[in-house]
Amino acid sequence: MYQHCFKRIIDFCIALVALLVIWPFLLIVAIWLHFANKGAGAFFLQERPGLHGKIFKIIKYKTMSDERDADGNLLPDSVRLTKVGKFVRSTSIDELPQLINVLKGDMALIGPRPLRVHYLPLYSAEQARRHNVRPGITGWAQCHGR
Repeated sequence: MYQHCFKRIIDFCIALVALLVIWPFLLIVAIWLHFANKGAGAFFLQERPGLHGKIFKIIKYKTMSDERDADGNLLPDSVRLTKVGKFVRSTSIDELPQLINVLKGDMALIGPRPLRVHYLPLYSAEQARRHNVRPGITGWAQCHGR
C-alpha cells in the first residue's frame, strides 16, 4: 500500500516539475502541429484501459491529418503522417502531453504501455494482469527497442 502511494507521489512531483519546465516547448510543438494539421488542432484524446481496466482518455499530440478519400474513408496512416508529425513521433515528443495523464492519476511515469481498448477481448488472463498497475508513459517495450 505505502509503496503504491509513494510511487504515485513521486510520479506526480516529477510530472509537475517536468511540465513546469517544458511547457514553453510543449506550446511551440502544439502551434507547429496545429499549422501542420491545417488548423485541425494539435492534440487528440483516445480511450485506453488503465488501472483495473478503467477506461481513461490518453492525451497525445496529433501527428496525422484527417485526410479522406472520395468515399470518406481515412487515407492510410503513411499518407496522413505529416512531416512535422514524423519528427515528433521519431523523437517521442508525442508522448510528453501524457504527463498531464500522470498528474490526473490515469498513468504513471513507468509501467506497461496502455494499449487500445479494442485489444481488451484478446488478452489472456496473464496479459490482463497488466491492469493491476497504472499504465506508464514508458515501459519495458520502450527500453527494449519497441
